[in-house]
Amino acid sequence: MSLGRPVPTGLAVALLAAALVPSALAVASPSFGWLALALDVAVVVLCAVDFLRAPRASDVEVRRTVEPILRSGVANAVHLELTCRRSEPLRGEVRDEAPLNVTVEGHRQPFALAPGPRPTRLSYTVNPPARGDARFGDIHLRLMGPLGLCSRQVRIPAEHSVKVYPDLTALTQEALALTRASDAPAERVQRRVGEGREFESLREYRNGDDYRTIDWKASARRARTMVRVYQPERNQPVLLLLDCGRHMAGKVDGRRKLDHAVDAALRLAKVSLDAGDLVGVLAFASDVRAYLPPRKGREHLRLLTETLYRAEAALEESDYGKAYDFAFARSSRRSLVVLFTDLVDPDASGTLVARTLMLRPRHLPLVASLLDEDLQAAASAVPDSPQGAYTRQAAARLEDEYRRTAVTLRDSGVLVVRAPARGFGAAAINTYLHVKSRGLL
Repeated sequence: MSLGRPVPTGLAVALLAAALVPSALAVASPSFGWLALALDVAVVVLCAVDFLRAPRASDVEVRRTVEPILRSGVANAVHLELTCRRSEPLRGEVRDEAPLNVTVEGHRQPFALAPGPRPTRLSYTVNPPARGDARFGDIHLRLMGPLGLCSRQVRIPAEHSVKVYPDLTALTQEALALTRASDAPAERVQRRVGEGREFESLREYRNGDDYRTIDWKASARRARTMVRVYQPERNQPVLLLLDCGRHMAGKVDGRRKLDHAVDAALRLAKVSLDAGDLVGVLAFASDVRAYLPPRKGREHLRLLTETLYRAEAALEESDYGKAYDFAFARSSRRSLVVLFTDLVDPDASGTLVARTLMLRPRHLPLVASLLDEDLQAAASAVPDSPQGAYTRQAAARLEDEYRRTAVTLRDSGVLVVRAPARGFGAAAINTYLHVKSRGLL
């Protein structure tokens, strides 16, 4: 194992700096120059002795503990366990090589180890901004010499790869409340006609009930007015299409649009699977990147996550027609088709609109896009310079193009959702719950 390399401490640097005083006085008397040289030599010799007596890499056992799957957008804990293998205590500093392009806090910390088999545990956090694979590097130790003048820096091989998945625990309180409400008895009692098409039960008529829900035959048999209660149908296909083209490579709220879309898609998939529906996913750009046919069950959510965690946005045009043709060449059953894309590009929106409208009336399309709050603010800002006026005009043109596209889609029976990044997933979930409660699918 390598002996490491010497690293002088702050104390050694301070002593060498102190030798500058007699060096300055050497102008007055040559004896001060010899004194400065003697001090420098003494400090260097003591540093060499301290380095030779400093602990070695074999005197410390280091182990990194981290979950094999991290969550993007949140702080994930990483633990370092250090054990002293010699009979004397030792001090030093540890620095872990965290993955690139992640936010790290506390990966460099001092430590003091006592002899014995009991490890000392240090913790820090990493916050990956995006999905994909992340690689931890080696662990670096600076082991302090007994004199405190020099440390021995060593590298402990510890390369390790982990996966970064979207944060599936990010369901908002609003979405959770609506999801639970759909199963609550009190809500089922208050459903109006058209809220679900699957018969659930009969109950006695109450003031405010729609007369169209009265079951006259059951009322005649029981000699009191009875109404039918409906619930949303189950086992309905929900197909999630993720645009991985150039429109989704831009950033909103510090993250790529595609990252927000993947988070929203998986959150919607979780709610849909919990509701008993079948969920499929298709990621595409100029060609189909990944596809999972609609299935149900908790295991299928894991497969959906595995499929999407490596999805990357490519700087190429998206072929919406090819994606739709691929998806429905395998199934023609009526489905809720949720397309996560961007609608601010007027050139691409024309193709998107034409191909999406072709899904009607066989399927129910839902187009979900992110609201760029910076763009919206720029479109309504009061310019204070010629550059500001140009920026406002460009932003306003993009906003007008979006509104025209959204109106065209809505007038043709396509559902359109646009929400800021922090509420994007909740908006998609709420629209899905509305579709289910109204029996639109």
